[in-house]
Amino acid sequence: MAESTSIDCNLLVAKALARTGINHMFGVVGIPVTSLANRSVSLGIRFIAFHNEQSAGYAASAYGYLTGRPGILLTVSGPGCVHGLAGLSNATTNAWPMVMISGSCDQHDFGRGDFQELDQIAAVKPFVKMSVKAKHISEIPTSVFSVVDHAGSGRPGGCYLDIPSDVLHQTLTELEADKLLDDAERSRNLQPVRSVTNDEIGKAISLIRKAERPLIVFGKGAALARAEDEIKTLVEKTGIPFLPTPMGKGLLPDTHELAATAARSLAIGKCDVAVVVGARLNWLLHFGEPPKWSKDVKFILIDIDEGEIELRKPELGLVGDAKKILKVLNKEIKDDPFCFGQTHPWIEAITNKVKDNVSRMEGQLAKDVVPFNFLTPMRIIRDAIIGLGSPAPILVSEGANTMDVGRSVLVQMEPRTRLDAGTWGTMGVGLGYCIAAAVASPDRLVVAVEGDSGFGFSAMEVETLVRYQLPVVVIVFNNGGVYGGDRRNPEDITGPYKDDPAPTSFVPGAAYHLLIEAFGGKGYLVGTPDELKSALTESFSARKPAVINVTIDPYAGAESGRMQHKN
Repeated sequence: MAESTSIDCNLLVAKALARTGINHMFGVVGIPVTSLANRSVSLGIRFIAFHNEQSAGYAASAYGYLTGRPGILLTVSGPGCVHGLAGLSNATTNAWPMVMISGSCDQHDFGRGDFQELDQIAAVKPFVKMSVKAKHISEIPTSVFSVVDHAGSGRPGGCYLDIPSDVLHQTLTELEADKLLDDAERSRNLQPVRSVTNDEIGKAISLIRKAERPLIVFGKGAALARAEDEIKTLVEKTGIPFLPTPMGKGLLPDTHELAATAARSLAIGKCDVAVVVGARLNWLLHFGEPPKWSKDVKFILIDIDEGEIELRKPELGLVGDAKKILKVLNKEIKDDPFCFGQTHPWIEAITNKVKDNVSRMEGQLAKDVVPFNFLTPMRIIRDAIIGLGSPAPILVSEGANTMDVGRSVLVQMEPRTRLDAGTWGTMGVGLGYCIAAAVASPDRLVVAVEGDSGFGFSAMEVETLVRYQLPVVVIVFNNGGVYGGDRRNPEDITGPYKDDPAPTSFVPGAAYHLLIEAFGGKGYLVGTPDELKSALTESFSARKPAVINVTIDPYAGAESGRMQHKN
């Protein structure tokens, strides 16, 4: 009986995804992929439907980071594919595993002006590790396994699968489908991760031992590798201070006695050996070059990608999985231990600088400034989050001043609990990241701290929060515009459109809290410390979709946050 039963390509794609362990998918349905979404749901793959492909793509990228398994984005053809490139490129730039699957026009009508016609393989090329076009239903299993496996191998990133509409309508028997799936599964060729040699480990330990001012730097690559226990062992057995990149925060608690975040300039400016784990020497780390770094610093780079080592040309490069490399490193150190004590001059210098800077910051944070500046509400939010204990909420942060101030004030205590604009400085990730975090970690509250500009990119997805009843509280710092409204000098306000709002301005006093109420969520408008504390207490306790609209002094921020020199 089964031999004569036929299944269509949509179900075959869903079966292949299920076999790879995929259990969530994000996207926007429509011609020609609606049936693919429905078939996936029937096989136990949860489909989270968005309002636009950009936010769905950002969700898929963040899901890949939080779970270590490729996030799946489903889009329609043509413009749907183009919109999805935002998330796909974000995943590749951040080195997060993700797969975008798009329908495309009928192969026989390509080049004749078919509905939503586009050479999608060419369109995705700059943004992916690999792309595959399934030209016949028989190619589906191998194609699905290939993109899923490739997305997570080596340096993770985005991959793309193109399925023409005529292929989606093709059928075969269940027996044929099962054979194709079995054959494809047996043929999966996962690349082995390179192992470091004893000689390389010996060189690394020798460099660290000879260092007078060593520093351990780790980033979201170490977080993706689940290397937090190994980093903790390395730091505490050697007594070396550490500096996380923004999304590396939480691998060790920000409150750890060897945390050098509050002494960042001193730490990177004076260290003589830096062990960099799962972080790139890009703009976030000043390219590892003077004047921010010493001209004599020696870098030990631990990275999954040999190309990264070749690009940066460090003193020593260790290619492989960060967790595995650190395990070997820690074992060798354990056999011949050493430790920088608290009285070591380098440790004392870092510790004293941290105390001075934290004390100065706490002095500013202690003041209740109304109308709100950025610091007062950020302190109140920090204290409310700390009060929740463990499991700590996942914090999503975007915006210029909002993200920068939040990075300094908000405390990360647990791994993979901070999501922000990332390597590409992407604005608009907020609600997509929130939804991914809530889906990937259902035991955690998700708290977004957003600038009003950043929130505006994806604000309509508050309806998605309500539709799926996700435990997400979105806090909008409302200062009336990008950086804070009209910042023009009087001499710049000229020309025939001088009466238009400034390019940085939004409607003053925008009622963002009412947006979520339109869909049945809870909104709060706050402008004083007591109002904010009350809204946080109530919304955190309810664990329901909410937007807290925090009125900020429109002149409290600075243009471009901490990136003024780029403007």
